[in-house]
Amino acid sequence: MFAMSLSLKELKVEGYERVVEAIDRQSGLHAFIAIHNTELGPGLGGIRIYPYKKPEDALNDVLRLSKGMTLKSALAECGLGGGKAVVIADPKRQKTEELFFSLGKAVDQFEGSYICAEDVGCTPEDIAHVRKATQYCVGLDQEKSSGDPSRYTAWGTYRGIQATLESLYGSPSVSGRTIAVQGLGAVGSKLLEYLFWEGAVLKISDVDHNKAAFYSKKYGAKILPSDDILYTPCDIFSPCALGGIFSRETIPHLQCKGIAGCANNQLLEEADAIRLRQANILYAPDFVTSAGGLINVQFELEDEGYRPTLARAKVDRIYPRLLDIFTIAKQNQCSTYEAAISLANYRLKYGIGKRPEKPCFHHQ
Repeated sequence: MFAMSLSLKELKVEGYERVVEAIDRQSGLHAFIAIHNTELGPGLGGIRIYPYKKPEDALNDVLRLSKGMTLKSALAECGLGGGKAVVIADPKRQKTEELFFSLGKAVDQFEGSYICAEDVGCTPEDIAHVRKATQYCVGLDQEKSSGDPSRYTAWGTYRGIQATLESLYGSPSVSGRTIAVQGLGAVGSKLLEYLFWEGAVLKISDVDHNKAAFYSKKYGAKILPSDDILYTPCDIFSPCALGGIFSRETIPHLQCKGIAGCANNQLLEEADAIRLRQANILYAPDFVTSAGGLINVQFELEDEGYRPTLARAKVDRIYPRLLDIFTIAKQNQCSTYEAAISLANYRLKYGIGKRPEKPCFHHQ
């Protein structure tokens, strides 16, 4: 279909099963694909398209994200492992069919050990172009697939907010609670709707001022500058943009009671989970709260194809799972992040939730 000059370079990274740098100068592709762990099943993770300033930033991101997918899958018992792809490109200007075809060829070289989906900067329509070069895709708009998984990620995030409120106040109700949502993309915007109809008091921010104005009018939400919303007084701060926002610099200035959002890798470093605990802020680990989309596309890989009622029921289990993690953390006097990690590692060690059979890829 397209002429290509695809080059794959294997990178040795301790603790990761496989890391590849993919370059195709003809299509403009420069990507990294990482598989962190496949103990429980093939690595699944989205394709992130972002204009990284340098390749080292992209590599660091794909390593963090793929490891996060391992933890997310293990805790959600999806029978999947951790994988991820990042593409160095501006998603508003540099996406082409040729680029996605080349990326699909790179994904195909993993022979199913990595399964791709949409992520930040990448849409289900983009995945359809990747699908022209490889069968190892989920989140497509076809009969036995689910299409855009963002509504399930949003619902899982909502259930995460409810669990955090239950632990903080003894009730999961968002009615009258102030929720600050940072980032109004595919997930954050849907989360707003759930929160609005249940009576939450909303504060919002987005780098796109027109988008923020639209949702402010639609839901009666107060708009805050992107630099300010992190520090606004609220019951729950819900990060739904990019990660790395909680650090030794930002945590002392937070005025939220709890954190529950869908952004990946919210902590700049693991020690920040301890800092949040010391600040008496209840943190719902992002790799638990944001698992709804992963749980949803998991059902595409079954022989009978996608079943939304099963996906909905399993996403709902994010609520009791977080309550269990909060309890473990309290009993062991550790951070919620440490409690979640220990539970995920236990499941990885003993193969709990391991996929019993190979995934099925539906072609129609």
